Amino acid sequence: MADKKPDFIPIKMLWVDLEMTGLDPKNDRIVEVAAIITDWNFGELDVLETGVYQDEAVIRHQFAANPWASARPQETLELVQTSLDGRPEPEVEAMLVHMLDAHFEPGEPVLLAGNSIHCDRGFIAQWWPNLNKRLHYRMLDVSAWKVVMQGKYGIEFPKAEAHRALGDIRESIAELRAYLAKVKI
Repeated sequence: MADKKPDFIPIKMLWVDLEMTGLDPKNDRIVEVAAIITDWNFGELDVLETGVYQDEAVIRHQFAANPWASARPQETLELVQTSLDGRPEPEVEAMLVHMLDAHFEPGEPVLLAGNSIHCDRGFIAQWWPNLNKRLHYRMLDVSAWKVVMQGKYGIEFPKAEAHRALGDIRESIAELRAYLAKVKI
């Protein structure tokens, strides 16, 4: 008989939202990150928000090829400036790992949470391998809840869709909290 895997029952989670130049982790770049560690009552235990410095020519080129960015020139300019004012990518990854070190035991896997978090996870795997090593393979994806709540129950959660990392991640937390309030146990 095969050994049973140990249960993974997290008591905290790492919420992440990335703003990128596009959706292709191999070619696009991260320009902004927000991370919040919460407990299951969604109390914020730690918060990090920073721009991620990228070469201006590279990110302008990447945004120019992105139809979303072309349709939102003001938001794109703000994200370009956030990146140019941001910290170097290795420093940002180190800050995120340090944040985990402060809240999770060594070797304790970290549950990654967010909206469409599989996309952010692809960028984390591509650009921040040290952070990626700390993350459990399971993720809490609020967009999966959205599909069920809209499709089965007709429940929609209004969002501002500002496309700024910290606001977006707080909206994702509020969205999951609203869906969980509908669950009767």
